[in-house]
Amino acid sequence: MTNEISPSDIASAEKLLGVSYTTEERAQMLDNLQGQLLSAQARREVALDNATPMASRFDPRLPGFAMPHGASDLRLSIVSDGLPQEEEDIAFAPLTSLSHWVANGQITSRRLTEIYLVRISALNPKLECFATVTAELALAEADAMDSLTRAGVSLGPLHGIPYGLKDLFDTKGITTGWGAEPFQNRVPDADSTVTRKMRAAGAVLLGKTTLGALAYNDLWYGGWTRNPWNLNEGSSGSSAGSASATAAGLCGFSIGTETLGSITSPSQRCGTTGLRPTFGRVSRTGAMALCWSLDKVGPICRSVEDTALVLAVLNGPDAMDRGSIDAPFVFDAAHGIDGMTLGYLPEAFEEGATDIDRAALEAAKTLGIEVKEVSLEDLPYGALMNVVYAEAAAAFEELTLTDADDTLKWQDDGAWPNTMRKARFLSAVDHVNLDRLRYRVMQAVGEMMGGVDALIGPFMTGPMLVASNFTGHPCLHLRAGFEQIATRSAASLGAGKLTTGEAEGARSFRVPQGISLWGQLFDEGPVLNLGMALEAALGVAAERPSFPE
Repeated sequence: MTNEISPSDIASAEKLLGVSYTTEERAQMLDNLQGQLLSAQARREVALDNATPMASRFDPRLPGFAMPHGASDLRLSIVSDGLPQEEEDIAFAPLTSLSHWVANGQITSRRLTEIYLVRISALNPKLECFATVTAELALAEADAMDSLTRAGVSLGPLHGIPYGLKDLFDTKGITTGWGAEPFQNRVPDADSTVTRKMRAAGAVLLGKTTLGALAYNDLWYGGWTRNPWNLNEGSSGSSAGSASATAAGLCGFSIGTETLGSITSPSQRCGTTGLRPTFGRVSRTGAMALCWSLDKVGPICRSVEDTALVLAVLNGPDAMDRGSIDAPFVFDAAHGIDGMTLGYLPEAFEEGATDIDRAALEAAKTLGIEVKEVSLEDLPYGALMNVVYAEAAAAFEELTLTDADDTLKWQDDGAWPNTMRKARFLSAVDHVNLDRLRYRVMQAVGEMMGGVDALIGPFMTGPMLVASNFTGHPCLHLRAGFEQIATRSAASLGAGKLTTGEAEGARSFRVPQGISLWGQLFDEGPVLNLGMALEAALGVAAERPSFPE
């Protein structure tokens, strides 16, 4: 039983909620508020584990939306290059080449797996990008793939290719600790849908890549995941280990997730190519839920075409995921970009943008397509961040109510413990209207995207990082260039941080920077073709980190 509520309690609460009531109004609601609180406490007695979804579901499709294409189709580039002599060249090779070499017997899956395991052993202590390395399992899976290859059986383009899996996807009998101290000994008894799809496609699990605790930042219970280009700064998050390991050549590719920047931000920091697919395209069953209406699953690779290869495997509906949407994925590497129209928000390339951002826009203008200015309705996009905070606070309510959040390493103002606590002070009425604002944002972004095939812009400049995550539009983030810079301090996202970092010092490092391309809902193919053309024009995708001390 809770203590009796007084009129002065209501008056104090009004300050937190931004409302004002009279003395008579406060007195009138006393009895009702007491019952309301009791009903809330009764609901808290019902155990709701992380796998219990919301009854309501988000659908990114506005009225009149027509699903593009009729059936999935994947057509990759023709590869004829021979196997390199140097193991480092093999490790950093694109998936299309790795797949070709394995399929043609130029390299066995076991040898390829051993190359990556050796690199993990040497570099993971510096990068802290793998939470768990499954070496014995990886070699066993590789041997199984080699047996199939010898028998003339291929499970597809990922057959025998070693990869890293973000440690929020359940793996039966293998620790899945969500990067957070309260869950670091959690061992699931079943595989996630993504885990099963990867195995069915013949991919070889090297281990579980790190994530910032509860899918935020690059700090986790085992350490601090580093950027391979500058070991003095974090790799950004939350797909911290997936981007770091892929950038460092410790795996063929990796799987990440994004709620609001968790694929694109570490790709920006580490120079990888990250694809955040349309919301609903990839199943999240068996993955840690952070925000049911926002979580998305996608690949992190070293080239644009590789992301298409992986997405083709990830794609597909799942009745167990209430947000799942049945949509075909069509990609043809040989498809040109003639006739495409690329939009950009001019204000995004002004204050806050870099020379690399502006050079990427100029490079796009040389591709023989129409590039034009577009505009986006002026709305309070940042207000939608409160949806993230509320869903996350609901997903991990027990940590707040039991004070288990005190065990998390990261306790800054923008960290989850503080953010989840304060999220409880925004009213349900405000959240209903935030959802209505979200619909207005869907309309605004839909209108802007209606006049173009894709949009180009800097990662953090302008409203598109927030807006497009809430509308569900896909985003491809690829390397655009390099800059010489002192160790970068934490970037801000709302009231929180994307990554940790030491104070800027005298020493500088040559680090990558990327550019984002946003595409149409459930039509990632054209933006991937555009990304391939821009990748070739920029000519910076092949450079490797040298692991400075």
